[in-house]
Amino acid sequence: MNKSKTKYSLSNWELVSVNPNEKNWNWKDLFCFWGNNIQSVIAFSLIGSLYLVYELNFFIVLFGTLIGSFFVYLLANLIGKPSQKYGLPFSVILRSSLGVKGAKYFGLIRGLVGLFMFGIQTYFLSKLFTYIIRIIIFSYDNTVLDQDIFLFFLLGLNIIDWVSFILTISLQAFLFSKSHHFNKSIIKFSAITVYSGMVFFVLVVLLYDVKIVSAAFVDIFSLKNMLDKNNIVPLIAVASTIFAYFSITIVNYGDFSRYVKDENELKKGNLSLILNLLVFSFFAVFIVIGSDIFLNKNLENMERILTNPTDIIGKIGNIQITVIVLIFMIIASASTNLIANYIPTQNSLLNFLPAKLNIKSTAIVISILGFVIGIFWLPLLSQIGILAYVDTFGSFFGPLFGVMVVDYYLIKECNLNNKDIFSLEENSLYFYSKGWHIKAVYSLLLGFIFSASTIWNESLMNYQSYSWIIGASISSLTYYLLVNK
Repeated sequence: MNKSKTKYSLSNWELVSVNPNEKNWNWKDLFCFWGNNIQSVIAFSLIGSLYLVYELNFFIVLFGTLIGSFFVYLLANLIGKPSQKYGLPFSVILRSSLGVKGAKYFGLIRGLVGLFMFGIQTYFLSKLFTYIIRIIIFSYDNTVLDQDIFLFFLLGLNIIDWVSFILTISLQAFLFSKSHHFNKSIIKFSAITVYSGMVFFVLVVLLYDVKIVSAAFVDIFSLKNMLDKNNIVPLIAVASTIFAYFSITIVNYGDFSRYVKDENELKKGNLSLILNLLVFSFFAVFIVIGSDIFLNKNLENMERILTNPTDIIGKIGNIQITVIVLIFMIIASASTNLIANYIPTQNSLLNFLPAKLNIKSTAIVISILGFVIGIFWLPLLSQIGILAYVDTFGSFFGPLFGVMVVDYYLIKECNLNNKDIFSLEENSLYFYSKGWHIKAVYSLLLGFIFSASTIWNESLMNYQSYSWIIGASISSLTYYLLVNK
């Protein structure tokens, strides 16, 4: 490789600074972004379950949720600011902390986690398509599904499952690989559509019996024992659970904040996370409680109340409502997959091989590997406990955040060299020791050890919800002390 190619081998049209004319995201766009992060089956079940675990204690869950989301807001501002200022994605900003080569490999960790979760999420998303196809076939002829062709399984999937899975991954690859402008449209469309769907679902359960459903919902807004000291531990537990849910998004938030118009819009947009949680929590709890009454149960037996939307619509038994809700769930799941998994993976791969990959070729790579992961999820990956290993790789996210924030704000004093960050020349600012910043790497690994110990050390497993914070704290403190000794 000649000197000219070596010099610019870290550049890629998708990685360079965003054109100022294209930095047009405002707080409304970020409202939709955070809405997409919340609007998932997992978040719906999580929030509904929290209210049931704490016996519909309004104070504990609501205020715990607000505390957790407030910390996400603060950290999103910290990690989002450098990308907003310089128009660079997470993996490129990481070069200033870990070195141009160190960021190449450690940034890929975010991509590997995103890739695995993309494949797994695609599998579950395809099941929603499967339900719709089966409903359509059953409505046409209820004996067709008994044919031998539908009873033959390969890798745990029958012919409908295979068609749904191939359709799902192909549709995502086609839509997600167009451009960041189109992805922005997907995010906005999804947020608005899903909230509209939740309003529809609320009306369905409310109109079943307005008086009884409304009274049951109002009953949970009790401030009895609000100042009880016994609420402190549950309050912290809820806050840490909410924070842990968003933690995977925080470290690479720069992949999205790079398109924001200015810092003021960034802060207002991040504040909309709290508004999103309030709105979504209202809808989720209302639907859970209303559906329980709709299904002729009562709120006295908490263990019997359904919190998973697929279980709820399955019990309702109305085909039209089921199909409509499934469509809303498909939109929500696809957009969540885009934000939490696809885009982080795309940018990590581009940063790993910037001279060889582009937005279209990364779509092919992600789709092929996601396909393999998805089809082997049921028969193999879920059986060997692969998620524990994925969580272990995720233990790098807190330490990465800690090193990046300390380096940018305290060491670099909010200044980056936009030219050197793409340079492989030995005299460039971010080449460090042959492309690696050893002190940052050491701090990162130390934070990772503490963070991952909450997964594998039985005596520390109760602290797993705090693993991100533990890793970030250890790595940031270690890095600061090493650089300033």
